[in-house]
Amino acid sequence: MKTPAELLELFNTHLTNLPLDRKPEGLYTPVRYELSLGGKRIRPVLMLLAYQLYHDNVEAIMSTALGIEMYHNYTLLHDDVMDRADMRRGKPTVHKVWNDNTAILSGDAMLVLAYQLMSDVEQQQLPAVLQRFTETALEIGEGQQMDMEFEQRMDVTEQEYIEMIRLKTSVLLACALEIGAIRADAPESDRKALYDFGQYLGLAFQLQDDLLDVYGDPKTFGKQIGGDILCNKKTFMLINALAKADAAQRAELEHWLNTTDTQPQEKIKAVTEIYNTIGIRKLAEERINQYFDKALEQIEILGVDNDKKQSLYALAHSLMGRKS
Repeated sequence: MKTPAELLELFNTHLTNLPLDRKPEGLYTPVRYELSLGGKRIRPVLMLLAYQLYHDNVEAIMSTALGIEMYHNYTLLHDDVMDRADMRRGKPTVHKVWNDNTAILSGDAMLVLAYQLMSDVEQQQLPAVLQRFTETALEIGEGQQMDMEFEQRMDVTEQEYIEMIRLKTSVLLACALEIGAIRADAPESDRKALYDFGQYLGLAFQLQDDLLDVYGDPKTFGKQIGGDILCNKKTFMLINALAKADAAQRAELEHWLNTTDTQPQEKIKAVTEIYNTIGIRKLAEERINQYFDKALEQIEILGVDNDKKQSLYALAHSLMGRKS
């Protein structure tokens, strides 16, 4: 069995060699650029790991793995346009290098290419693969819409937020794992366990991202600490602070949410102190551990030998920055 690192290296070789030589050049050059920006390639690696639980010849499903990564990068390209983001992984975004219209059209081409790659499967597997992939694509759009609507609301509940991040983040991890299992002709029970593993792992990961935005180490977090606070993003932290605050704390939170005439570090410090008083960090850590434990439980129930499960355990711990 190949390790996650070996699967990543193999996948990157196939991605680099993916033929994107159609015309006109102006449509496909931005596609190649977006794919060249790098990333952890978590989704295709998860798909290959799931397949490898049952078969060793991971090359057999490389088109499907390329399809899930193509789709993921399509969502990133369009997200950058919607968010007016200037940089992606340290490099200018497609709409900054070219323009909005090019980014939108090249993104559309990436979505079609993703379906083309995803359809390169055995005929008997095609309905199940496309059903899961299409449902996931719709769910991600639904999650994005919910996230946009939350920006205008002050009454978002934790349950609504969890559903939003499940749709926006978790379901694509789950989709990658289940499609890997479908391609391997795995039992239905294992397909479901792998899907749920992806969902719970995605929830734990996103909640940890919320936590690290406030309490992380700037040297290892990879982006500015307090960025979510500065842009009033409705995260697990803010939603629970608003829900659990007393009248005075709520008033102070709303002051910081509504004020624009302030120093960034002053706002971050003040909001963080409110979180500390209410106990938001402990609550977030408890919820992260709950979802992470549920993810690991799904691995335990898989009907394969324990030694084959170790790569899934290793990747889950690595993704969450845990040693064991």
